[in-house]
Amino acid sequence: MIRHIVMFKLKEFATQAEKQTKIEEIKTRLEALKGRIDILLHISVDFNVNPAETWDLILTTEFKSLEDLAVYANHPEHVEVTKNCIAPVKADRACVDYVF
Repeated sequence: MIRHIVMFKLKEFATQAEKQTKIEEIKTRLEALKGRIDILLHISVDFNVNPAETWDLILTTEFKSLEDLAVYANHPEHVEVTKNCIAPVKADRACVDYVF
């Protein structure tokens, strides 16, 4: 089994409320992929609550293999969320994939 964890730092927003709205949209759109991409075994998006840290949210997904992760990464529905929802507001990204 592969666990794929991605942390995102978002660009600056005019207000905290605008940022929170965008974070919630990202969570909703990513978690909606469950059941639409059959090789996606688990997905969750959580928010950073520690203001001393710089990362805004974390995506955790699980797959049977790295090959399944590659299918997910290139799946049109995942690409659409990444390109149209996350990329325009993403300042930075960090990722780790590991066997568990």
